[in-house]
Amino acid sequence: MKHFMKLFAVAMMAMVAINASAQHIAVLADVHVTPGNDRDTALRAVVEEINSQPFDLVIMAGDMTNEGSDTELANVNSILSQIKHPLAVIPGNHELTWSQSATKTVFDTWGNDRFVVDLDSLVVVGISCGPYMKMGDGHIKQEDLHWLRSTLEQYKGRRVLSINHYPLKDDLDNWQDYVNVLADYAVVAHINGHYHRWIRYQGGDIEGAMVRALKMGDGDDYGYSIVDIDRQWVHIYNKRLGCEPEAKFAFAVCTEHKPIEISRPEWQQPEGFEVAKVWADSASVFTRIAFDERNIYFGNSVGQARCIDKRSGQQQWSVPLGVSIFSRPMVLRRGHVAFPNPAGIAMVDIASGRRVKFTAPEVPYVADGLMTEKGWVQGGYKRIELRNANSGKLIWEYDSIFNYCQAAPAVDGRDLVFGAWDTNLRCLDLATGRLRWVWNNGKAANMLGPGNVVPVITSDKVFVVAPDRYMTALDRATGRQIWRDNSVKYRESLGHSEDYSRIYAKTMDGFLVAVDATSDTFNMLWQVDLGLGYEHAPCIVAEVDGIVYAGSRRGIISAVDPATHTLLWSLPLGVSEVNGIDVDPATRDIYVSLIEGTIFRISRK
Repeated sequence: MKHFMKLFAVAMMAMVAINASAQHIAVLADVHVTPGNDRDTALRAVVEEINSQPFDLVIMAGDMTNEGSDTELANVNSILSQIKHPLAVIPGNHELTWSQSATKTVFDTWGNDRFVVDLDSLVVVGISCGPYMKMGDGHIKQEDLHWLRSTLEQYKGRRVLSINHYPLKDDLDNWQDYVNVLADYAVVAHINGHYHRWIRYQGGDIEGAMVRALKMGDGDDYGYSIVDIDRQWVHIYNKRLGCEPEAKFAFAVCTEHKPIEISRPEWQQPEGFEVAKVWADSASVFTRIAFDERNIYFGNSVGQARCIDKRSGQQQWSVPLGVSIFSRPMVLRRGHVAFPNPAGIAMVDIASGRRVKFTAPEVPYVADGLMTEKGWVQGGYKRIELRNANSGKLIWEYDSIFNYCQAAPAVDGRDLVFGAWDTNLRCLDLATGRLRWVWNNGKAANMLGPGNVVPVITSDKVFVVAPDRYMTALDRATGRQIWRDNSVKYRESLGHSEDYSRIYAKTMDGFLVAVDATSDTFNMLWQVDLGLGYEHAPCIVAEVDGIVYAGSRRGIISAVDPATHTLLWSLPLGVSEVNGIDVDPATRDIYVSLIEGTIFRISRK
């Protein structure tokens, strides 16, 4: 090993001597380190080798961990902190989708989820891409696009290397907007990971390269990538641990680009409905919508808790909370609205828009709460709680959960059913918080459990779907499994008819299926092709006044007539994931929020 490292050091020093103006960059991506696993050991060896070479910069391009837990992040940070060269870090989908801190630990550890590094004649700039705390496509936050443009304006005329965990392709729902920002500047290449494969491609006319993971298949050893950029060429090398660099890609430096012509799909008002945009935010929106008689409430990615007048669309107030908000707000009964967030629970006076002094545990909350006859049910990290509907004061807490709650619970009578990212579905007594039963699907991986599905409770059954691609029916009283079906590709999108006789699920190939909720054996009643193609948004399915609504990963809202099993219409409201389908109890209007920051109201004429 030492012999190979000496040879490599001599080769690298020779390359630097030949072209002293070149930037020499090491890129790590998709290391997927869990404390004590084989990648933990390998990454330490890679860091040791990198330290022995004259790199100008080391980049960690995302997926440092498997589940984004605080323990995993602290461990990988302890390894990366040993790097002696300048280090730039961005998270990947494994840090942003399953994070126990709702991505807060990434900021606390590395100061931000984006970076800019000035390397003499080259500027290296990286931003994060999500998905943010839910399964979906990658998404560049609105504020990150603004930051990227304003940052690159400061380096106008300088060559730029762009870094992301995702490619400049369809994996990002708003990749065209991303490309069009980069196209205005002298970008020489875009480097990304994610696929654990070597692929050269173009995003618009910008050269892109997907680089290696720490561990590749096909018998490849552990390693990293090297990117060398001089005045005329970009060279990318595969660097196996202890071996000499192997050339993978080379392309001429091009610093002039043409923007992509973006054509958004047009749509017309569907017959019998009125669809109106009621808000367009300057940041991204990850929350569902809460209501009272006058206002709607939601939060955004820069931590603004907002109140908007339903009639005028005017903002009544906005309260800064300092962290991204993922949970649906909860309107309490004495003129307050609660905003669960990664730092705890913030309470705001509706009339004045002022923060109210409120004592709550400083634990991450990303789940959607639910108002019940007994009070407000709210899930959090390793806990679920019942709080007073007037004051928000804690009534009971159940803390025997091994990961965080994400989706809203389901409640009927005294049965409270919810999933968590610990593979388990639980039923508690709503009045006492006592555990009645627990069920799991037998999968060891947390990411295959019912962590982000809103269960359905009928008179005698409980239904769930999960990323293991099964729908499961359980006995409501005991949690005993009645049947499981994987005849279609279920994921996390579930709902029910208004009379609870049918269970609805959206499949991964874009179908809406209806299943008999009354039968003790699996019985699919019908299915409708929504025309979505590949689909994995966890948005619930909702039947409202005889129409079934479903939301997609690419901003499409579909309406289905369950009586005739026909698709009535599909509207492309945007390009990003639909967070949820929420019904205003005062008007029966449907409200949907899209991650890109828009909110729409759907009314029946």
